[in-house]
Amino acid sequence: MKVEGSVILVTGANRGLGLLFAKDALSRGAKKIYAAARDPSKITLDGVIPVKLDVTNASDVSAVAKQSTDVTLLINNAGIALLAGVLQADADARLREQLEVNVFGMLRMSQAFAGVLGKNGGGAMLNLLSILSWVNTPAIACYGVSKAAAWALTNGLRHELRAQGTQVVGFHAGFIDTDLTRGIDVPKATPADVVRQALDAIEAGAEEVMVDEPTRQVQQGLSHGVYLKDVLSG
Repeated sequence: MKVEGSVILVTGANRGLGLLFAKDALSRGAKKIYAAARDPSKITLDGVIPVKLDVTNASDVSAVAKQSTDVTLLINNAGIALLAGVLQADADARLREQLEVNVFGMLRMSQAFAGVLGKNGGGAMLNLLSILSWVNTPAIACYGVSKAAAWALTNGLRHELRAQGTQVVGFHAGFIDTDLTRGIDVPKATPADVVRQALDAIEAGAEEVMVDEPTRQVQQGLSHGVYLKDVLSG
């Protein structure tokens, strides 16, 4: 599908990649953009429609779906990343918090907008995943668990929505220079570049997009057991 002339809803659009998705889509001629955030007053980008949305709140999700019945592209960008290994004392709480946003939030939005996209010709859905959908590291292992689950969810959605003509795109990236990775000292991709690649992939009809070389290498290495290694220690 083309971004030009489309109606887009971006979750987590007040900063980071979400804000850049909205900006890039505007530059490509999107007809309308709903920019969603827990606090819509923090959305100051001209040309978008701020909407209140906490993806962990079922009432918020339902209200946004009723308001935005013309959406043709859903960008499931909202997510959190917490430093937490799976064996630390509070791992269960940190994992639950990330699952609630990164997996169940994506699920709620996808369920709420699947029918909307279908009625509007099929459209597309972009789910923000990670290199950590496939590999992991102790420093952020709970985050990796949530992204692995989000990848499986994306694959399930792709198969279920294919019949109505909805393109489901999984976005995989290594570390990107945003607030989510501020505490991690590793090479990071440029946010504007990965957003451009993601929207290009949608327009090309792709079902997956790997936006940096480390992610492409890991994807290619899955059959060789690359996931058996600590992604940060090599």
